[in-house]
Amino acid sequence: MCTELGMHSEKYALPKETTQEELVSLIKKLNSDDKIHGILVQLPLPKGLDEKAVIDTIVPHKDVDAFHPVNVGKIMIGDYDFVPCTPAGIMEMIKESGCEVEGKNCVVIGRSNIVGKPMSMLLLHQNGTVTICHSRTKNLKEITKTADILVAAVGRANFVTADMVKEGAVVIDVGMNRLDDGTLCGDVNFNEVEPIASAITPVPGGVGPMTISMLMQNTVTAAEKSI
Repeated sequence: MCTELGMHSEKYALPKETTQEELVSLIKKLNSDDKIHGILVQLPLPKGLDEKAVIDTIVPHKDVDAFHPVNVGKIMIGDYDFVPCTPAGIMEMIKESGCEVEGKNCVVIGRSNIVGKPMSMLLLHQNGTVTICHSRTKNLKEITKTADILVAAVGRANFVTADMVKEGAVVIDVGMNRLDDGTLCGDVNFNEVEPIASAITPVPGGVGPMTISMLMQNTVTAAEKSI
């Protein structure tokens, strides 16, 4: 995507034996490299590496994944430079679909730092009424049935079924799961839910391309802010 857009990019495919010190040293080198405006560390990291310490090493103004505590805090108060790419892409999709978030019941299934939590905050900033559901939520079906906008980010194949979805709901499927036969599918049973929803994202080809697009947008923003 960087090549297609005419953006410079560098890839560092490190062996799994890479030490914490080596990885942190590389990030510090990129932090001080003026020709690099965005740094993304592919997660999850191999066992033995401290994910939090690695993310914290990235300087906030190059943290185009928006996982650094400084950027997470900015998202919380609604005064942010970058937004995690998947939630940002979802907000763009909702906007382009013509769906107004304000006043809507929004249900997010999943509470990860990558999707669930920031997704909830972005919907809240748009004046949605937000409920976060997770593995300990009781009466999940009753809650999801109230959603005008339903975001599934639970990581379980075909988890959301027709009886969990309100007629006319906007359904966003963040899941990327592989079935035994190798087929990719989302967290939502698309064939069941599609006739009920007013709008629904497919897997693959829905949220994924938007995630990449927003990563590019965050990088451009970082470059502009460095001038």
